[in-house]
Amino acid sequence: MRALNRKAPAPNQPPGVASGPRLRVMLPLPLEAGTYDYRLPAGLDAAPGHFVVVPLGGREAIGVAWDGEPDATLPAHKVKNIQAVLDAPPMGESLRRFVEWVAAYTLSPPGAVLRMAMSAPAALEPLPAKAGWQAASGALREDLKLTPARRRVLDLLGPGDVRSGGDLAVAAGVSPGVVRGLADAGLLVPALMPRGAAFPRPDPDHPGPILGPGQRAAADALCAKAAAREFGVTLLTGVTGSGKTEVYLEAIAECIRQGRQSLVLLPEIALSAQWLDRFRRRFGVASLARGEMCPALWHSELSSRTRRDTWRAIAEGEAPVVVGARSALFLPFPDLGLIIVDEEHETAFKQEDGVIYHARDMAVVRARLAKASCVLVSATPSLETLTNAETGRYAHLHLSERHGSAGLPVVEPIDLRSHPSERGRFLSPLLIEAVKDTLARGEQAMLFLNRRGYAPLTLCRSCGHRMRCPNCTAWLVEHRAQRRLQCHHCGHAEPLPGQCPECAAQGSLTPVGPGVERVLEEVEALFPDARRIVMASDTIPGPAAATAAAEAIAARQVDLIIGTQIVAKGWHFPHLTLVGVVDADLGLAGGDLRAAERTLQLLHQVSGRAGRAEAPGRVMLQTFSPDHPVMRALVSGDVAAFMAEEAAGRRPGHWPPFGRLAALIVSSEDEREADRAARDLGLAAPRMPGIEVLGPAPAPLALLRGRHRRRLLLKARRDVQVQPVLRDWVSRVELPNSVRVQIDVDPVGFM
Repeated sequence: MRALNRKAPAPNQPPGVASGPRLRVMLPLPLEAGTYDYRLPAGLDAAPGHFVVVPLGGREAIGVAWDGEPDATLPAHKVKNIQAVLDAPPMGESLRRFVEWVAAYTLSPPGAVLRMAMSAPAALEPLPAKAGWQAASGALREDLKLTPARRRVLDLLGPGDVRSGGDLAVAAGVSPGVVRGLADAGLLVPALMPRGAAFPRPDPDHPGPILGPGQRAAADALCAKAAAREFGVTLLTGVTGSGKTEVYLEAIAECIRQGRQSLVLLPEIALSAQWLDRFRRRFGVASLARGEMCPALWHSELSSRTRRDTWRAIAEGEAPVVVGARSALFLPFPDLGLIIVDEEHETAFKQEDGVIYHARDMAVVRARLAKASCVLVSATPSLETLTNAETGRYAHLHLSERHGSAGLPVVEPIDLRSHPSERGRFLSPLLIEAVKDTLARGEQAMLFLNRRGYAPLTLCRSCGHRMRCPNCTAWLVEHRAQRRLQCHHCGHAEPLPGQCPECAAQGSLTPVGPGVERVLEEVEALFPDARRIVMASDTIPGPAAATAAAEAIAARQVDLIIGTQIVAKGWHFPHLTLVGVVDADLGLAGGDLRAAERTLQLLHQVSGRAGRAEAPGRVMLQTFSPDHPVMRALVSGDVAAFMAEEAAGRRPGHWPPFGRLAALIVSSEDEREADRAARDLGLAAPRMPGIEVLGPAPAPLALLRGRHRRRLLLKARRDVQVQPVLRDWVSRVELPNSVRVQIDVDPVGFM
């Protein structure tokens, strides 16, 4: 481990005892104490923000020198020495305050939050120099005969230039063998490449798409906020296809002119495929000769080397624009000027494990601490965000028309009570006929069902036994292509049995209900000549697969798209004119507070994929409830009226956003132990004005990954600070170590 300096304690001192000032150090561990005192020996120099190596329980650990006064009452012999200060950019003050704020708000150990900000420990080491080639000094003689290919390679290298072999081959249009041949002949010699910017600065003045008057006005407003270098939040709304992305790219351009960094959060990293195309068209970085990336990407699929290089480049200010998943909020931006949260209503921004937080809400906090502008973007914003805009906490910009000549699609319900599908089928005759007409015109169609696999339930026709996950309160989903049953909660999988495990009846297991694989099977029978693609998380696992799928659809190599929610947002398919929703009622059942709101958002988003170019779009919703408020809003296009009705229903009971919620999820491998702990917490529940506690009760997923779960829900008025109440509540109950209590402040789901 390389360090700026390292010095052992003086020989005449006991190990771990030395003269010098004390520093608070935070370690990326889920320790309740937060920070610990260490001594800075002579010869080492560190201040808050520096990454340091410290002893911890017989091993070395990397932590961050933190703010605050050390404990003067701690005896000197208990204070160990800092062992090294790492040669890495220090963690800035705004990120340190952000770590503290998230920990306090979510009631998480500060070290657990810090761990998310130290997600690339290898980046704390200086990046290694890369090997390349340069022209051998004096190697070229007038009488030396060179092939045209070799001449092109050498012409790329001026005096002192060093380039990688792969770069030389691509730039010269030759095979790697030509480069190796030049090296074998002594005309190229190895050299270390100078470390340049890994992510080149996009050109903010490159001519991008021409914006309409409404887009231009919104873009100018966002640019002014970015140029002001002050904190503020703006909600950017607009119908699907109105060009919201192109508008906020102008704010990114202004941030680049200001010399500050921008962060774009996407709910699905697979969406980065087409987003990057738009970015590169706007900033003129469609091709980069040396394999450099622009902008920087941050998500879980990055290799360890790319993660290291990206983290370091961001920390050193060499990545002007970053696009990533929610974890990108914890990257070490030295001068963050703009945060964009695209599709801000998406529940994918909520992290449910470990530190439980909502990236949309935390993005607003990160922007405030960095004195940056924050833009929340959605065609169907959450009721929380709409309320903040209506009360003036957020500015609001709206784009009312689709960009260019495209019009909004016509949305029509198919009443399955009047137009049912055939027995054993799931597509209504009306939808089948519409798909047939669309394909006959040479246009593309999409069938949407937000359910992976072949069938959500497998049961025995003889005894009624249902195939259930042994670890979760969930049915096993059949995935026929892989010939297995799988739990979508814990990942448990098992082969599809030939007989019922309960009554041993042979061949009695039957699938119940449709998933996208079953819709595909029906489509293959109905439209055998149609070229098909299934877009789900099973088949589109990451950005590379998403890029390939988008390119195939745009090139008209696909006639019919079958997809889950992954197809609902962000995509631009100009030849797609028909969207058929196989089960529009899916998601409306159950007691979830936001079930109707989420269903409307999802179906509105998927409807927006139709008719985004010259040809008009059509959306058909298969439903048993055509008079449901969600269906009426989708057909009329009056989303605002629906959201107003939702707000009116929540306000009297102080439900979010007009009140506060916090969930306590009690879990244990022992069911009786979980019940006792939940009962004890229920008996100790706070009783004070403005607060109500519901439960305990079994969670809808009462068994998850082998742990029995019980839930309590604290409901409070908007003006109540729930964190002190929760902290006091949990502290008054002594629980065994085998019981885990998760606290979810502002829950978005209730499973």
